[in-house]
Amino acid sequence: MAFRKALKRTVIIGGGAAATYFGLSQLIEYKKTQARLAHVAAEAELKAPFADELPSRQAQLTTLKTTDEFDVLVIGGGATGAGCALDAVTRNLKTALIERSDFSSGTSSRSTKLIHGGVRYLQKAIMQLDYEQYKMVKEALHERANLLEIAPHLSAPLPIMLPVYKWWQLPYYWAGIKMYDLVAGIYCLKSSYVLGKTKALELFPMLKKDKLVGAIVYYDGQHNDARMNLAIALTAGRYGATIANYTEVIQLLKTNDPKTGKEKVCGARCRDVITGKEFDVKAKCVINATGPFTDSVRKMDSQETANICQPSAGVHIVIPGYYSPDNMGLLDPATSDGRVIFFLPWEKMTIAGTTDSPTSVTAHPIPGEDDINFILNEVRNYLSADVEVRRGDVLAAWSGIRPLVTNPNSKDTQSICRNHIVSISERGLVTIAGGKWTTYRSMAEETLDAAIEAHNLSAEQCKTVGLMLEGGKGWTPTTYIRLVQDYGLEVEVAQHLASTYGAKAYEVAKMAQVTGQRWPIVGKRLVSEFPYIESEVLYAIKEYACTAIDVIARRTRLGFLNVQAADEALPRIVQIMGKELGWNHEKSTAELEAAKRFLYHEMGYRSRSEQLTKTTDINLNNQEVVRYKKRFQKFDKESKGFITTIDVQQVLDSINVNIDENALHEILNEVDLNKNGQVEIDEFLQLMSAVKKGQVADSRLAILMKTAEETLDKRGPVTVDRSGGGV
Repeated sequence: MAFRKALKRTVIIGGGAAATYFGLSQLIEYKKTQARLAHVAAEAELKAPFADELPSRQAQLTTLKTTDEFDVLVIGGGATGAGCALDAVTRNLKTALIERSDFSSGTSSRSTKLIHGGVRYLQKAIMQLDYEQYKMVKEALHERANLLEIAPHLSAPLPIMLPVYKWWQLPYYWAGIKMYDLVAGIYCLKSSYVLGKTKALELFPMLKKDKLVGAIVYYDGQHNDARMNLAIALTAGRYGATIANYTEVIQLLKTNDPKTGKEKVCGARCRDVITGKEFDVKAKCVINATGPFTDSVRKMDSQETANICQPSAGVHIVIPGYYSPDNMGLLDPATSDGRVIFFLPWEKMTIAGTTDSPTSVTAHPIPGEDDINFILNEVRNYLSADVEVRRGDVLAAWSGIRPLVTNPNSKDTQSICRNHIVSISERGLVTIAGGKWTTYRSMAEETLDAAIEAHNLSAEQCKTVGLMLEGGKGWTPTTYIRLVQDYGLEVEVAQHLASTYGAKAYEVAKMAQVTGQRWPIVGKRLVSEFPYIESEVLYAIKEYACTAIDVIARRTRLGFLNVQAADEALPRIVQIMGKELGWNHEKSTAELEAAKRFLYHEMGYRSRSEQLTKTTDINLNNQEVVRYKKRFQKFDKESKGFITTIDVQQVLDSINVNIDENALHEILNEVDLNKNGQVEIDEFLQLMSAVKKGQVADSRLAILMKTAEETLDKRGPVTVDRSGGGV
């Protein structure tokens, strides 16, 4: 773990003449060594029945159906639910984990991707003298350090810059950030520091220069949230937990307790979402860890139960990586409406968010255009005027529902609980709700402690501190080099596999197909501009991926990074999955359509595509209209008023440019508003107007036609007849 090298100062351990003096750095190393020894000892005691290979989903379902009674049944496969399952199984409890959709399909995959204590929560704790907020921050900072240690391939420290534009703010923010370091104590990643204007612009050249007086840089952690969630669930599976996605709870099972005569929850009636078959799962203790859906499960326990969840929607956008440095984030501590916006490099792109607005609970939250534009406007406020922030640069957008809760045990039921809550109903249903991604492990520990006490379960102490997650053990920063050398993968692909799968990357590499090229030897990409390869689809099935959405959203993150690229990769993904899972044509078609709907509604494709519509105003001057009509006519040689793929192909052939017919069809389809298989002159002018206004960026047709025109103008007129379709 990247602990900071602390400033040298003296700490006294013991007393009297025999007192021993250590520098703080030595003390930190001593404590780290002791902690590691404890972690190693705890891990050595554990047995992993499925260390070599996980059971198939069907085998997991069979175990669910045939086991007489589990000690613990966890409902909900997000970070908290998976954490509860891992905590329970490593305490030697017979554990089951079920999720009605895919693991991490909800809020846990739609976060800001930060592992943090919460700088703003610490500010509130100090300003409001709120000890609860302080404890929450301190706990989160400890958990941040633990998470960076147990999944080093999926997480890393990230420097975040806080730009300062008023002199008086510099000491104010500096004091706050230093307090953040101080509260972290030995778990501080690296010490924060102050930068002058010149150095700040050197590290973050896109920053607005006007009135900038300096900046403060502090460190938090960053991770691949969906993969981290999956790693927790898979680790629970390795240690013997029965885990099953696409397994929905229809109702809770209840029985009379022979000791008390009272009714108690004793399991759940479940339905396999894939096949529709129903079955019962019996358990001594049922844990409700369903995030925004907390109240729906609580009402299965008792219809009279009052709602405690107050959902809040947070929207994020992804824009190209050139908007931020490769390894420096940005924090806007006070947006125009008082919210906090993060601006972070992630997976070679830039992620910006989040908003915070009340919403209704839904399994399919949709990012709104107002929220997208709000984030873009805030980004503009902090970036140089030289950087044009365009709406068309939004490559993906998503909304996640944060499950804020009120404490059911509090007299004031209207007050929002700033931390998480663990409650146990009269019938024994254990509910864990609220909290943060970062603190999933400590929340799980607290939940299991409460469950064990309430249900009188025979269990061992918590062992999850320092317990390595799937792929973490055996990974090193140089793992990717072995992948390149041993398998002949591209460097970029090898780096991606190592940082996604850790030590398990070798298994993905072994499944990769030979390319037939001199280099790379293996590893066919799903799309050219991203390092995702076809063998990842096969490995995703081993990781319980059941749908194409599982692959583009959570096994890979393609859907979160670029919706168009994900859309292009879908046919091949469905083809691979269909062959492996035995899908017929009807099933494959349904999977493809469902994944396209997911991208269109939940990943911002709709908002992106609506920037160019039939009603888009043509905001071009006369000279621009003439220029673009002239460009269009180079393709529309017969003056039909429209162009087709055949017209474009003929021009491309004449300049020796080869583009796959299917790819060309997709390029035109992006602009073909009425979907009649051709692009009319008005549609082309609408496209160029949208490009001019920044509503559309990186339009492949616009760039292709401009490039072709420039090439033709340089070469002079070359007829299609003479060229014979290409020289």
